[in-house]
Amino acid sequence: MLVYLTTMSCVGIVSSMPAKLLFDRRVSLSEQEFVELVLWQVPEPVQGSQHLFKYRMAFVVKGVCVLRYDNEAGKGDHKHINSKECPYAFTCPNQLVADFLEDVMRWRHDNRHTRCALA
Repeated sequence: MLVYLTTMSCVGIVSSMPAKLLFDRRVSLSEQEFVELVLWQVPEPVQGSQHLFKYRMAFVVKGVCVLRYDNEAGKGDHKHINSKECPYAFTCPNQLVADFLEDVMRWRHDNRHTRCALA
């Protein structure tokens, strides 16, 4: 009878804690450029990540996403610069935002002549 009162090894625990939106901001940098920053705190790490945050941060120029940081399930933390994808070493949300904005500033600086020529 005791065997029916113990938890079986196949029983799982489902968290009822929903993801908590920490911020969702879209900021225009010019008529043709904007950044979008979205961050959630999640009850369990996204597959491939070791922390309790889900995020996407994008820099869009003339309708094209030229820089993006995200941690989609299965891929973990990474960033896209134009068409190149590379790993990103997440430490904390504040550093994530600082790193992203630094890359945005670097991209804008490196491409300022291209942006002016195409404008």
